Amino acid sequence: MNREGDRQDDDRVLIESVRDYARSVLLPRDRRCDADETPITDLLPELAEMGFLSIGLPESLGGLGCSFTTYTAIIHELAYASPATAVTLSIHNMVGNVVRHFATDDQAREWLTDWGKAESFAAFAISEADAGSDAASSRTTATRVDDGYRVTGEKMWITNGLTSRWFLTLARTSKPDEPTQLSMFLIDGRQDGVRRTPIHGKMGIRASETAVIQFDSVYVPLTGLLGAEGQGMAIALTALDAGRIGVAAQATGIAEACLDEMVSYARQRKQFGKLIGEFQAVQNMIADSATELAASKELIARAAAAIDRGHADWTASAKAKLYASEAANRIAYRAVQVHGASGYVKECRVEQLFRDARVTTIYEGTSEIQRLVIGRSILKDVGQHDS
Repeated sequence: MNREGDRQDDDRVLIESVRDYARSVLLPRDRRCDADETPITDLLPELAEMGFLSIGLPESLGGLGCSFTTYTAIIHELAYASPATAVTLSIHNMVGNVVRHFATDDQAREWLTDWGKAESFAAFAISEADAGSDAASSRTTATRVDDGYRVTGEKMWITNGLTSRWFLTLARTSKPDEPTQLSMFLIDGRQDGVRRTPIHGKMGIRASETAVIQFDSVYVPLTGLLGAEGQGMAIALTALDAGRIGVAAQATGIAEACLDEMVSYARQRKQFGKLIGEFQAVQNMIADSATELAASKELIARAAAAIDRGHADWTASAKAKLYASEAANRIAYRAVQVHGASGYVKECRVEQLFRDARVTTIYEGTSEIQRLVIGRSILKDVGQHDS
């Protein structure tokens, strides 16, 4: 009991330190990077030194050994100050957790021992131009050679794609006349056959790297196969399950920043001789936002607790991601509305938060995909009860 209490105290101190660092260091940096559309990845050595690149890995592998519940709290605090930093670290940590889950002991020793260092930065390469929500349509191929595989194809919208050393990559290992078989590989991006093209002009999270990644007959040793051939989609879905909760936590960070900005402005801005916070319309927007934020956090807590218990619940993750991301967009909309014309210009932070919130309903599975997951689960249960 004392050991558990000590861990909770340690986690509370860690979360508070993340909050202080994020708001003092990351927030002003994120604002500058958004304006210039420059990546925040030059802070990786500093973030690595603080343990942010191995949040969930055990201490035996140099990680912080945090529960998934604590992890989501850290992502929330990072996203409050810098949504771009939150997604940057979320993707890297998600890949690390997937590798830990599916790797052999030898693979884990090779890949994860230095996972907390900036030199081991990772990306998740699953999306393609014609395979976004439909990841099973991936056309990237992994052709077997004597001592490994040769991977050829192009991946789109890859977060961390410009700086990452490692790419967790979904590729076809079946022959053209065979049923589709997808496998997962951890590809070393230092090879000549890996080409990276930055994607510019994003609406939001502009300090986060996004790239097109081309694999031109890139060599992957046999030990680069994660799990077994044909297990790629199962591994991808496991990654996305945790990733969706991470995006939900990112969304609540954005939402809470919007709410705080709303409240602060409502206490300062006067119209018709009184503070706008005294008007019922403004109070309603703040009340709705606070309620939706609280509901989002509760859904995240449930989904994260399921992972901590060792029984990941895909439907709970989908609910958290769906509701938190859409709530964040509604709250960001209200934040701009409360600020009026002031919220429509770049000097006001809610203008950026409004843009940053938008992508949370798209990546790691669109809202439409989350509804599909939830709906199918409910109908499946109904069918079982009816029978």
